[in-house]
Amino acid sequence: MKAIIVDDERLARNELRSLLAEYTEIEIIEECDGAESAIIAVDQLKPDVVFLDIHMPGKDGFGVLEELDYMPHVIFVTAYDEYAIKAFDVNALDYLLKPIETDRLKSAIEKVKAEMITPEEVSEKLGVNNQVFVKDGDRCWFVNLSDVPMFESEGNYVRVYFEKNKPLILKSLNNLASRLDENVFFRANRKFIINLNWIDTIENWFNGGLMVKLKNGEQVEISRRQASKLKELKSL
Repeated sequence: MKAIIVDDERLARNELRSLLAEYTEIEIIEECDGAESAIIAVDQLKPDVVFLDIHMPGKDGFGVLEELDYMPHVIFVTAYDEYAIKAFDVNALDYLLKPIETDRLKSAIEKVKAEMITPEEVSEKLGVNNQVFVKDGDRCWFVNLSDVPMFESEGNYVRVYFEKNKPLILKSLNNLASRLDENVFFRANRKFIINLNWIDTIENWFNGGLMVKLKNGEQVEISRRQASKLKELKSL
């Protein structure tokens, strides 16, 4: 498991590196002391997980995520507890408060390990011709993926939209994205995956992004980075 530590405080980076030393499965491939160097390192080195501080000079940790092309698993590490809800809104796997408790760190790492899927475990990407089993509480469905306009992240869960149903499944959006055919199910941003066949209209949006309206009436913003990727993916 390849990891990058991002924190503007050297002592904080050293402390986390020391705590991670007992996890032989984790290889720290880079340390960054600011947002700009973090964006470059993550996009180039493509780590499995980023331990990301929130308060840094210039862009904060959320600003880093907005600029990334590559989407790793994210564990926020911060001295402030007021950003926890926002952290899960951007699909972070966990939120650790400084000073880091060893039990909480272990739990966060276990979450990352549970989310990681090797190529051998994914024999075939799921597309519109596939049917999947969805269970939410006592209710169950066999759902044709062609009938799913979008998936929405809610912390460590994903809400599946189909017909008039919106059940929650215990799976992260990163995990789900690794199972789906990205030629059809496109990662619009850190919170949504959309079915491109369900797009009704597209318009230019702020900061180079796109706003799409789906045939079910929902609107989803495609981030600037993902908008560029979509244009590249679907260009002649």
